[in-house]
Amino acid sequence: MSQQSTAQKPSLQGVRIKARKGAVKAQAKHEPTVFRDQLYKYLETVPEGDFDSFTTKLIQAGSTLEYLKYADTLFEIILVGGLLQPGGSYYDDGAPISPFTIFNAKEPAQVDDLKKYVEVLNKLIRRYKYLQKPLEESALPGILQYIHRWTPAQKDKVAVTTGLLLARGLASASSLQSLTKDHLIKNDVSIHVLTLIIRAYLSEQSMEHLSLTLKKGGIKDLLLFFPPSKRETRYLEEYFKKEGLSQVADWWAKKQYAIVKDSIVKDLYALREREESNEAIIVAIKSQQETNPIPDTELILCIWQGLMSSVDWTARPDQIEGLVVREVGKFAPILEAFCTGAKTEVALINVVQVYCYEDTRVIKTFAQILKVLYNKDCISDQAIIYWHQKGSKPQGRQHFLKSTEALVKFLQEQDEEDDEEE
Repeated sequence: MSQQSTAQKPSLQGVRIKARKGAVKAQAKHEPTVFRDQLYKYLETVPEGDFDSFTTKLIQAGSTLEYLKYADTLFEIILVGGLLQPGGSYYDDGAPISPFTIFNAKEPAQVDDLKKYVEVLNKLIRRYKYLQKPLEESALPGILQYIHRWTPAQKDKVAVTTGLLLARGLASASSLQSLTKDHLIKNDVSIHVLTLIIRAYLSEQSMEHLSLTLKKGGIKDLLLFFPPSKRETRYLEEYFKKEGLSQVADWWAKKQYAIVKDSIVKDLYALREREESNEAIIVAIKSQQETNPIPDTELILCIWQGLMSSVDWTARPDQIEGLVVREVGKFAPILEAFCTGAKTEVALINVVQVYCYEDTRVIKTFAQILKVLYNKDCISDQAIIYWHQKGSKPQGRQHFLKSTEALVKFLQEQDEEDDEEE
């Protein structure tokens, strides 16, 4: 035997053999199913309804299974009971529904029952904080996008769970953007699901809390969840009142008032800058009120703010009082056109009170402003007396009540004289 033939062949030990691309792809397709099957092994031993044990097993599984890599798969298993294919249908390989999924909750969907499932998710995410991002950025939006594929009872369970997840800060309201897809809007699926989400949310948090969550999540317009033919404020308010969620209807109305009020204030500033007549300004306000009506008391606030925003405040400090009184006298006829009764008159006095409280330059002019408004028939003696006795705002109350004592006394004496003459 030659020396050449007895030489040892080079060893491949420690050398990585690169798998063929096709083989890698084929293997990758089945990886989520391997993850699912391994997760099931942890969950199958737990008796139904033992939520503490499900929590323990899910936390245990996270120490050996790759939760970060398979986060979407994990949430699909927990939320809808199995793996989803692109397009939202189940990956059907004969595997049973997950031993732990919100679809195992009672029917019809009940908030109190689903809270137990959400608490398990809460503890799991608190333990593995990296799971929150994939839940709110991919898993939940993906599931909501295909919510129409499930039965009515299953849809309701997903909706209630989503509301609870949002209420507890486990997911962002940005995931609700998925519900504005055309295929969900046209069949009223979106608004039905959104209603359940909101109802569940409000079972744990206030309307103010929900408003902030929606704002942070970029959900600016609830009308986008309604079919195009129903995208009117009137319809939205009626819908939520009918659903027993009047706080949502009231919140939406106030939100719309804020938009309209801002518009009125800006328009009034522009009209005054152009030196339009009082008559033209009154017509413009009435036109706005016909198009987008807001309560008279809110309108008075807008008119005052819009008119006062146009005042040139460059006068010397010792001339400010005279300037304010003069300007109020100029635009009083505009206010008078919209002071239609005791309610709006008292509202105007309170608007002036808060304005003077917030701007210390004019705090001393309050009583003088009231005299001007009284002389120009914007407010009555009865409105001033009522305001003084029990209608004032808390802002600077004692200061303003004291500064108007002489005026109120004079008006009361006048009233008494008029009564004696009669």
